[in-house]
Amino acid sequence: MQGYHQMITRQRKWMFYLLAFFVLGWGITPWQPIFLGLLLGSALSYYNLWLMQRKIRKLGEASSDNRSVRGIGTFTRLASGALAAVIALQYEEYFHLISVVLGLMTAYIVILIDYLFNKSTV
Repeated sequence: MQGYHQMITRQRKWMFYLLAFFVLGWGITPWQPIFLGLLLGSALSYYNLWLMQRKIRKLGEASSDNRSVRGIGTFTRLASGALAAVIALQYEEYFHLISVVLGLMTAYIVILIDYLFNKSTV
């Protein structure tokens, strides 16, 4: 269980680093809509990561106690993606839509990279 908590901490830390990088990119570069789209998508992706990790932890606890769990929050994660798309389409002059979609995928990319670099600790 200690390895799982370390993995969660690593993934959240890398998401914070990416969010900070996107804020710097938005403030410094001339590509503000792209970085703002990445920031919006990544912020919601961080929320999805947190939600997924919480639900998976509850699933593991319920499994060890021979209980059942309602779900792992798929609908909520899909709804947050739809919210990001609606915001990007409503404010097209501020957000780049493709960047928002790429930002929504950052948590999954972070999970994949964390797995590839830390196979032995899981």
